Amino acid sequence: MAVLRIADYRLLWTALTINLLGDGATYTALAWITVERAGAGGLGVLGVCLTLPVIAGGAVIGPLLDRFSRRKLFIYDSVFRGVVVALIPLAAALDRLEMWQLYAVALIYGLLKIIPLAGTPAVIPELVPETELQAAFGLESTAMGAANIVGPAVGALLITLIGSSNVLLLDAATYLVFAYLISRISAPLDRPARVEDADGKRRSGWAPVFDMIVHDKFLLLLTLSFASFNIAVGALLVALPWLAKFEFDSGPGILGLLLAVLAGAELVGSLVSGALKTSEKQMIRIGQLQIITGGLLLLMVPRSLPVIVIALLLNGILSAPMTVLGGVVRMTRTPMQMRGRAMTLMRTTMAGALPLGAALAGILLSGSHYTELVVVMTILAATPGIFTLLIFRSIPFRLGVSADVDRRPAAVES
Repeated sequence: MAVLRIADYRLLWTALTINLLGDGATYTALAWITVERAGAGGLGVLGVCLTLPVIAGGAVIGPLLDRFSRRKLFIYDSVFRGVVVALIPLAAALDRLEMWQLYAVALIYGLLKIIPLAGTPAVIPELVPETELQAAFGLESTAMGAANIVGPAVGALLITLIGSSNVLLLDAATYLVFAYLISRISAPLDRPARVEDADGKRRSGWAPVFDMIVHDKFLLLLTLSFASFNIAVGALLVALPWLAKFEFDSGPGILGLLLAVLAGAELVGSLVSGALKTSEKQMIRIGQLQIITGGLLLLMVPRSLPVIVIALLLNGILSAPMTVLGGVVRMTRTPMQMRGRAMTLMRTTMAGALPLGAALAGILLSGSHYTELVVVMTILAATPGIFTLLIFRSIPFRLGVSADVDRRPAAVES
């Protein structure tokens, strides 16, 4: 793609891909250690530890992304978390590894995860022209998909070769590589220039961000609908290792296969969506995709491995474009000086829904209510798409028009 010819974006994309490779392997290792030691209930706790702290982290980190250098925040975060992750294999080497240590590392990981989660999309518009935004976000999703294909497979292989805890060394190393590549980006990645309102007040803090999102139909509906979808995703990420261990009575290879199929499908979907042109019917497309992908989860009810593989394949192919299209809308609608806080708030809300799904799955699967879990996942994933179609059937999306621009005429008329 032409966007990869931009050196700064290429460095960011490469850094993100390498870092996500380690994360994909780490999730497989953590999930397998947990399911062997603590069963389905432990998987639910692990899912909560990995995702719930994102909410707390977002409250603090969002303003930092608009107040301090994004480059420094990326580098400091990567080095620190690399050291924290490396503590697990160290404890294992000393024969002192316990479940609370895994949960503690997961908590720290989740607490700081919002820095790259919100920071990466926030800086993309600084590295590429507006006409390349959809391609850039498509490749960001492609990086996640490609890394998640190789990551779980590497994790499953290394579990059999060197043990689950040592897989975390891979992730620790990728954090350092990420920090180095970010340091090579020539763009300043500094805090955005402060902008004052007409009355001379600076747009700082959370109040203007909340006000913008609540009063903008695009941003509000995307945030709420993706949060609902992510509850289903959180439940799915607990259901897959449960199926591999207790339903298919197999080893980590099956779990790696299921995760790789889902990630590979997302990769295909991201590549396709990144190549498409942005449309006025962007929100309509998102609603349609959400309804279809949610409905596909029902294919998992029979507990048949081939059918579940097909369900994950179709779900991944169609859900990835939904994410890419939504990313373009969020970046376009958000003014530059508020992107750090806005992306933190939106992604914190969306990512914060994952532990709800993980906890829900842990409770239902502990009681062997698998079918009921799949039905709930389907409802949560598909229903918001219906509201999106109804609300935006006559409201077009336009590139270059942010939420504050849309609100100016109303302010003048009043």
